[in-house]
Amino acid sequence: MNRKTLVLPAVVGLLAPVLVACGGTDGGSGGGDAIVVGTTDQFTATADAPAPLDPAYAYDTGAWNVLRQTVQTLMHAPLGGGEPVPDAAESCAFTDTASESYRCKLRSGLQFADGTAITADDVKFSVERVRDINSDNGTAGLLANIDTIEANSDEVVFHLSTPDATFPYKLSTPAAGIVSKKNYEGKKLRAGFQVDGSGPYTMKTETKGENISRVVFTKNPKYQGDVKLHNDKVELRSFPDAGSMGKALEDGDIDIMTRAMSPEQIKDLSENPKKNIELTEMPGLEIRYLGFNTNDPSVKDKAVRQAMAAVVDRGHIAGQVYGSTAEPLYSLIPTSIAAHTNSFYNKYGEPSRRKAAEILSDADITTPVKLKLHYTTDHYGAGTAKEFEALKNQLNATKLFDVSVEGTEWAKFRPAQKRGDYAVYGLGWFPDFPDPDNYIAPFLDKGNFLNTPYVSTVVRDLIPQSRRSADRTAASKAFTQMQDIVATDVPVLPLWQGKQYVAARVGVTGVERVLNSSSDLQLWELGRGTE
Repeated sequence: MNRKTLVLPAVVGLLAPVLVACGGTDGGSGGGDAIVVGTTDQFTATADAPAPLDPAYAYDTGAWNVLRQTVQTLMHAPLGGGEPVPDAAESCAFTDTASESYRCKLRSGLQFADGTAITADDVKFSVERVRDINSDNGTAGLLANIDTIEANSDEVVFHLSTPDATFPYKLSTPAAGIVSKKNYEGKKLRAGFQVDGSGPYTMKTETKGENISRVVFTKNPKYQGDVKLHNDKVELRSFPDAGSMGKALEDGDIDIMTRAMSPEQIKDLSENPKKNIELTEMPGLEIRYLGFNTNDPSVKDKAVRQAMAAVVDRGHIAGQVYGSTAEPLYSLIPTSIAAHTNSFYNKYGEPSRRKAAEILSDADITTPVKLKLHYTTDHYGAGTAKEFEALKNQLNATKLFDVSVEGTEWAKFRPAQKRGDYAVYGLGWFPDFPDPDNYIAPFLDKGNFLNTPYVSTVVRDLIPQSRRSADRTAASKAFTQMQDIVATDVPVLPLWQGKQYVAARVGVTGVERVLNSSSDLQLWELGRGTE
């Protein structure tokens, strides 16, 4: 996201009061005690998205990784993964066998960072606020099956409209972050970059133009929860690209670099280790895929989408562009998640021009089919442009398609994608929580993240059915059916799933725990010296 984004003057005026400079903050490994973490995530406020860090709007990994440090949730993902555990809550549990009533008791003495007491009413306000605002970014979809909320002193009860065994996971996401009525209006997004909560850290930002250049997280003395902090201060520094972030690590200006390292950097650090720098590989659940505006004339006939599915060579893209950091994916649900099935491979087999030609011919589609593939230039790393060149070349080589590609900055790309401006577009997905439901519902349920016009009534009936059982293996049959429907209708076309890497200077501890499998940044795990 190395760019200057045009922001309307009214938006700039809204941002000005909350931008806090932190130029005097302790620096990297050679200057002071702040642990400095590099990222290529960009944080930009635009006319289309003036509130990038509001829990009622934010729905991307970069923004959530800021919110997880600062905004507390009733539950949170435990170290090492597994079912969520209480954080702001002292305890939470379903009070019925049908998974329709979920009760949480708050920890005693909870306070926001400014010292204001937190009550059950604050929890109710925060969740209802997300639902009332109902931003077009899809955040409210995570909480859509809440019917009513009761707030009684130190207890809050969520009554669900349908059974949902995944609900504790949803309460562990920033969408359910607890915010104060003093700083957040009930029916209006909070413009700018300021975040106030009761999480492990407070934060201050430094900006360049309309972008955050760095965020300084300082230990919140008011925090009461499950997380143990191993540091007092962490700085998150944003870089325009992986190359400049890597140079900063080698120069000692930062201590760690996280997402998104380039495939070339990972390969180089693996094969040619640098002095005082260690590369750590961790399991990941990221997927990449093509999405379709199924109302657009160029891809409205599913035969076009099926032909693309039949001819795309996922193995070539993964191997040639991303190397050992990625592997082909034949379903929306990655192979490491229970209920995965290779639905696309089962239906289309190995890449085949003949099969694609037959699909198009049987549907009386005139070839070559002219398409433009859109991708974001600055959100998923340096490999994205190469990936889309490879896709273009594969499709054009068949002579069945006439494909061009166009890259756009994320701040413009995402609003355009939601509006339906793109017939075909590339996106990535980092799960909100590690359950197969979170690879289906955000794409295909009502009010979904993609704002897709595609509707499968069968899938929308199966989604609530799949949430009934706390034993998630019992839902495998429903997920298999949903994956097969996706492979047949191709509203999205999965491409690959990836691993995740962190590179850090020697002497930083907790590196292997700084990211969980969902790519949640856990800055509190970082420290210095030996453990």
